[in-house]
Amino acid sequence: MTAFCATNPLIVQGDHTILVEVDNPLYPVVRDQLVRFAELVKSPEHIHTYRITPLSIWNACAAGVKAAEITDVLDAYAKYAVPAHVNVEIRDFATRYGRLRLTRREGSEDLLLSTNDLPLAEEISRNRHVAPFLAQRLSPTEFSVNPFNRGRIKQALIKTGFPAEDLAGYIAGESMSLALRGETLSQQSFVLRPYQLAAAEIFHAGGSDRGGSGVIVLPCGAGKTIVGMACMSQIQSSTLILTTSVTAIRQWTAELLDKTTLTKDDIGEYSGSVKNIRPVTLATYQIMTYRTRKEEDFPHLTLFNSRSWGLIIYDEVHLLPAPVFQITASIQARRRLGLTATLVREDGREDDVFALIGPKKVDIPWKEMESQGWIAEAKCHEIRLPLKEDLRMPYALADARQKFRIASENPDKQALVRKILKRHEGEQVLLIGLYIDQIKDIASELQIPLLTGTTAQRKRDAVYADFKEGRVKILAVSKIANFAVDLPDASVAIQISGTFGSRQEEAQRLGRILRPKNGRNQAHFYNLVTRDTVEQDFALKRQLFLCEQGYEYVILDAAELQ
Repeated sequence: MTAFCATNPLIVQGDHTILVEVDNPLYPVVRDQLVRFAELVKSPEHIHTYRITPLSIWNACAAGVKAAEITDVLDAYAKYAVPAHVNVEIRDFATRYGRLRLTRREGSEDLLLSTNDLPLAEEISRNRHVAPFLAQRLSPTEFSVNPFNRGRIKQALIKTGFPAEDLAGYIAGESMSLALRGETLSQQSFVLRPYQLAAAEIFHAGGSDRGGSGVIVLPCGAGKTIVGMACMSQIQSSTLILTTSVTAIRQWTAELLDKTTLTKDDIGEYSGSVKNIRPVTLATYQIMTYRTRKEEDFPHLTLFNSRSWGLIIYDEVHLLPAPVFQITASIQARRRLGLTATLVREDGREDDVFALIGPKKVDIPWKEMESQGWIAEAKCHEIRLPLKEDLRMPYALADARQKFRIASENPDKQALVRKILKRHEGEQVLLIGLYIDQIKDIASELQIPLLTGTTAQRKRDAVYADFKEGRVKILAVSKIANFAVDLPDASVAIQISGTFGSRQEEAQRLGRILRPKNGRNQAHFYNLVTRDTVEQDFALKRQLFLCEQGYEYVILDAAELQ
């Protein structure tokens, strides 16, 4: 055990947090080790903070990392002796994963839940959350499980603190031939980046039962769509892709046609206006959860069983709605890939993602990707301005929600937008806002296109194309542009109003401008905030995730902006 080694980069603390010195020569080695078994909490410039949790250890175990490897890494690189109880608890967390195993039951369609631990078998047999999913007790330590309950029992077990190792395998699904091109349709060379290839191979795991389900976490702009296509090429089976919008469907389709051997006849769109089911079918979460009345079933969830899918891809998996969680619990025999820039869920259902989609397989820090040039270098600015004098009394008398709106719609923000636009004249800029009337006024004044949730899809596609081709330099958008919108040349984003304290949204809005750029590879993110109001308080909460990723907000008064 390490007693004291001043040159080591780690400080392991008794509350299961780990401090890492970024400037230490051993940092790159240690970082690659830590990401396997700890959650990155904060990554500012000089000291990164990780946390060991039961879920992080179970993610590691699912990837084949042993408890001894984890404790050996901590002991080898710690500056001070690792608290003894931390190593004990790591071993305890690790032994919980895999003590229960789900496998195929020979000679039966049922699955087999088994353990070598008789007291544990007795405990789960009496647990009121687990027992309903146990079909029959075959022996003191074995239970049969209906395949339909495969996901539900995994959900129940992870909440008891004993996640099951799922080795029941997958159905092959309909065979589909797909290869990645070496050259795109525009005759540009195409090759997977090293981390994209590694992510696909980790997910596939050579086709073994230990692969085929899990989540890949990469920053916006790092090419998660390409990772999805690489996984499809390894599995060679029909694929259902769920994403956030029709715009995202069209972008996925364009990428599939551009970079794989699939043809238009191979790809179907399942949305509000089109219901084509093909070997590769793309659908939105909105259509999957649509129903005419609250008490009705969700009619479009039948899409999950409309073909023998070999792979289901959940784009922006951190947004997975509850009905899709529910249907996913019943289709555990199909391979499942989650793609996201952040596993932060405002509803706290990260353990359900683990149980139903699969463990986290890859998670690369944003700043690491930036340092390697795979995403743009971003500078974040918070510009504070006072509330107009004639609004101070209405603000003082308003309730909490109305206070936020008054502050967010501060009319002096329009002059500030013009000042920032002049600072970035000639660059491609996104103006993003929560309140439609506010962005309508600004778009009208600047005579620029505006896209909102009510904009027809045809117009959205045309305006996005104009922006991508440079015919439109400034574009105003509502929340519709938060997710899965590929605008590679956007280098400036001005957030006029944000959604309360949503960390997800702040990350996604910055993500709109992170795609790598020719030349300086530089992006600027501006957040306009009314000083001394609840908007300033919520802005601090929204920024938390980005600060944890190592981004620093430069805070300026509006009068200081040159």
